[in-house]
Formats: sequence, C-alpha cells, structure tokens
Amino acid sequence: MFLEIVTPEAVLFSSEIDCLVVPGIDGDFQMLDNHAPIVSVLKEGLVKIHIHTQDHIILDDLNGRLEVEKDDDRILSLAINSGTLELNDNKAIILAD
Repeated sequence: MFLEIVTPEAVLFSSEIDCLVVPGIDGDFQMLDNHAPIVSVLKEGLVKIHIHTQDHIILDDLNGRLEVEKDDDRILSLAINSGTLELNDNKAIILAD
C-alpha cells in the first residue's frame, strides 16, 4: 500500500509500506494491503508505519517528528495531535496536525 502523510507545513512521508496503525477516535486500528475503503478522524497518538526495509526510504530529520522504533527498525512512529485518514485503492493519505 502507498502512504502519504501531509501537514500544513510539509509532506512528512511518502512511500510504499507494508502496514499502518493509526489512533482512531474509538481506538487504534490497523490497515494492510487491499483494506476496504475508509475515511476516519484521528485523535492524538502515534501513527505507526511498518516498512519492509529501510533501504529504499530516505529519512529526513523532520524536526525530530519521525522516529524509528527501538525494538524494530522497520517500524516508524509519528506523533500527531489530530487528523483525518482516507484509504482507497491501496493509497492512504493522512492529513495531520
């Protein structure tokens, strides 16, 4: 699946991923390839991005916003205050604050 994370300041992330976990208003939920289309409001929490390998992703500093998990370098975390998510045809877009 393809993921793009956009804030008012910049595009923070844009790449193919294996899995995505987001903080929905009713709790965290996970999306994999071929997930049904969905639109959701996100609350404050961590967006967790599971990537196959870090070889093809260039991580900029992003003011310290995007972090690699300590236990697994294939999981990236991004703290958000709120946002919205749209997933359709294996493309997820997160508009985050």
